[in-house]
Amino acid sequence: MLPSIKKILIANRGEIAVRVIRACKELGIKSAAIYSDSDKTSLHTRLADESYFIGESNSSQSYLNKEKIINLAKKIHADAIHPGYGFFSENYSFIETCENERINFIGPSSISVKMMGSKTAARELMKNHNVPIVPGTTSAIFDISEGKKIAEEIGYPVLLKASAGGGGKGMRTIFSSKEFDDAFQATKREAMKAFANDEIYIEKFIENPKHIEVQIIADKHGNYAHLFERECSVQRRHQKIIEESPSSFIDEDTRDKITKAAIDAAKACQYHNAGTVEFLMDKNKNFYFLEMNTRLQVEHPVTEMISGIDLVKEQISIAAGNKLSFSQKDLRINGCAIECRIYAEDSLNNFLPSTGKIFSYKIPSGPGVRVDDGFGVGSFISIYYDPLISKLICWAKDRQSAIKRMKRALSEYEIAGVVNNISFLNSLLDSKLFLDGSYNINFIENEFENILSNIKNFEAEIPQENVAAIFSVMHKYSSPSKKNDKVFASKFSNNKWINLKYE
Repeated sequence: MLPSIKKILIANRGEIAVRVIRACKELGIKSAAIYSDSDKTSLHTRLADESYFIGESNSSQSYLNKEKIINLAKKIHADAIHPGYGFFSENYSFIETCENERINFIGPSSISVKMMGSKTAARELMKNHNVPIVPGTTSAIFDISEGKKIAEEIGYPVLLKASAGGGGKGMRTIFSSKEFDDAFQATKREAMKAFANDEIYIEKFIENPKHIEVQIIADKHGNYAHLFERECSVQRRHQKIIEESPSSFIDEDTRDKITKAAIDAAKACQYHNAGTVEFLMDKNKNFYFLEMNTRLQVEHPVTEMISGIDLVKEQISIAAGNKLSFSQKDLRINGCAIECRIYAEDSLNNFLPSTGKIFSYKIPSGPGVRVDDGFGVGSFISIYYDPLISKLICWAKDRQSAIKRMKRALSEYEIAGVVNNISFLNSLLDSKLFLDGSYNINFIENEFENILSNIKNFEAEIPQENVAAIFSVMHKYSSPSKKNDKVFASKFSNNKWINLKYE
């Protein structure tokens, strides 16, 4: 089918590596995985046609070691590299090296990534192409007095943001001029530490907005399409944990406007492959360009579920030089899809990440249920990487049915070995603000106490048969437990979430 791509090196790990491997198998393309010390037993290493040790657990020695990855791709004669998300997926220098070495990068060009990589440059580009942007500067601010003057003109509250930022880092809200000096210096320090670039800019703080993003895709022949919007306003620490498509807040007229703006943004940087244009939307449905993610998104499955398009296969096909397999007129929104990110973290303890070996792991199934994961029994959740265990995606004919299906699916999950956020997600789905679709990006922060009070999460004594079952699995994968060892498990029983603990 795709004669120009016969082998793909997947420069990633976990569930996204598994996702790409499965697409490769269906396309008849060989997949080559890489793994670090911590990932020797991970699922992606077993599913790939070929697996190669890339380095130590620290990302800089493995998944972020450009020289090792490029040299390996050449050594094993890989035609292409799929970056997944994170790591090198939006690194224009890495993409440029691939281009120079004639390795097909499954994603946009280095030029497009560079154009959208700087937040200030991207804002200027969007302004010049009539894509709405949040009021503020389109260039970096270096002087405190200049920054104060601009903030006064825009009107408080304002945001200070790292020009090279992302993931909620290098960002501070300022409510008065008295706070400006300290916040300015602190934001510059954080930006330098996180991105090796201390340039910051100012924009108006949009109070209680929704986070709406549009999935776009384009080929190298000038064909562009959008696959509708995703609602991504359920966030903790500026990180999404529940996404849905379509957004229940958006009407057809607003959808037409925001998807057109997303296509205009993609055309502005001569984009090809899959990408996402992110917007903030106020209560009056005015929307403003936030940034463009020049890669596949974590939450891409909800778009696949409502559109019927396999985005990873489409990515590979575009990289091979093919035209889009569909046109805009072929696409329709079919039903509603919701994604919950299952994290190894303690929602009751400031979302503290949890590490350890997974001793028992049972995933939900049934009609309209999809689980994207990269772990199983015996896998280890490491301190070195994001604590995402899996993504649970549920589709149904309408939003209410999708929520009910998601709650049913969450109730079937059983994980032992690490603390997880399943009961927290279940409580979020019960919230009135979520159920009526009126929530915004401050939902969790503002409703945190109410959410916790609704968590059906109770400590329970482990029945003897459960202890035997859990520890029989533990003995397979680790040394016998000592009395002070802790086992964490999540189970839904008799309409209650139970934390199984053994000390």
